[in-house]
Amino acid sequence: PARHFDTRTTEPVSFFLSGLEELLAWQPDGNDDFNISAVPLAKRQPPLSSKRPRTLVCHDMRGGYLEDRFIQGSDARNPYVFYHWRYIDIFVYFSHHTVTIPPVCWTNAAHRNGVPVLGTFITEWTDGEKLCESFLASGEEAYRAVSEQLARIAQHYRFDGWLINIENTLSAAAVGNLPPFLRHLTAQVHSAVPGGLVIWYDSVLQNGALRWQNELSEENRVFFDVCDGLFTNYNWKEEHLERTRRLAGPRHTDVYVGVDVFARGDVIGGGFDTDKSLRLIRQHGLSAAIFAPGWVYEHLGEENFLQNENKFWGSLAEYLPTHSICMLPLATSFSLGMGTSRFLAGKEEEAGPWYDLSAQEIQPLYPEHEGRLSTSCCLQDAWCGGSSLRVQGTIPPGEEHMAIRLFSLQMPAPPKLFLTLLYKLEGPHPDELTVALELTTWDSGTCHEGDVTSLP
Repeated sequence: PARHFDTRTTEPVSFFLSGLEELLAWQPDGNDDFNISAVPLAKRQPPLSSKRPRTLVCHDMRGGYLEDRFIQGSDARNPYVFYHWRYIDIFVYFSHHTVTIPPVCWTNAAHRNGVPVLGTFITEWTDGEKLCESFLASGEEAYRAVSEQLARIAQHYRFDGWLINIENTLSAAAVGNLPPFLRHLTAQVHSAVPGGLVIWYDSVLQNGALRWQNELSEENRVFFDVCDGLFTNYNWKEEHLERTRRLAGPRHTDVYVGVDVFARGDVIGGGFDTDKSLRLIRQHGLSAAIFAPGWVYEHLGEENFLQNENKFWGSLAEYLPTHSICMLPLATSFSLGMGTSRFLAGKEEEAGPWYDLSAQEIQPLYPEHEGRLSTSCCLQDAWCGGSSLRVQGTIPPGEEHMAIRLFSLQMPAPPKLFLTLLYKLEGPHPDELTVALELTTWDSGTCHEGDVTSLP
């Protein structure tokens, strides 16, 4: 079928489903194996179920399915990549097609870093009304068929659930069946996908009217009560947060307050002022949904993307609790899943741009310290893949010893641990520097390993 392969290059591609017919007719098919995620969801600490406020990223870029649709990668120059996985809890791939199945490269990259991925089920405008009438107003059998298909699709492609976005008015019959549909979908996803999630977007009210609340209210609470979370619209003020916190009670971390990085509408802070929104959201102990952080790429351009991306996420870091790795072995060359060349064992193997998020490796924390040492991605040189981790900056006079935190680990320390690091020194006085790995443990402070063996 044409949707499995690019008509121009015949390469396998990720795809979406348009309309109810395609959704109900979907079944697994041999041409589809490319699209199944090959990377299980890595464990991390604290787990998603913990009660600390979470961070969801909703990726919406130019309609979706751009270069990321090519399952075996492409030769895109300066593509968009996301790599601040340590800061986020959930990744949503969003588009305006009825059923957005996340491109498998995103699921692979997110899972490797311990982040669950959701697809989107959306209905909009007059067509959306018709679609909702045909499966919600028709009764139990019809809406159960839709929820079972959605759960099967997530299970088959091995992603982690759905964002449900109904942006059209509903008849009394349709809205009456909406809570049972969401309850059934949530139960189906939970049983088909370990740790699966269903999140509802703040749009329709319990009377069927389309009116965004920008909060959890008595009007939309009926939908929140039957699924795993609510993603609010973006035009909120602080009083909306106060009311939401009160109404959500013990489930306050299941409310993801929407922040549009493009700052469309009457919003508090977008762009490099997104931290203003996050500060307020966190003061009320709520979770955040950062919508379209691709603003950095779309608005500021491709040229200094990596630099601008680190600046953007660095400005939010104070409000983004980080996650720890809790599985060994841990091995990474820090490759971003893109590059201007491909490297193997420190040598350039193939020149020319490439992009394949499935090849992205485990990413570190990227702390921003003004005037100190900082970490960034280096595309000019790599040990393996397309990039390496660059540590650069100034060591102040008189400081004998400086540490940069790359990872936070949370696991029982094994009796023996083998650590190895490959690095290259560049700069004016490389012979005056020594580089070593340092590990801190809870019970014994910092562990400095003596007699470090240097391998050529």
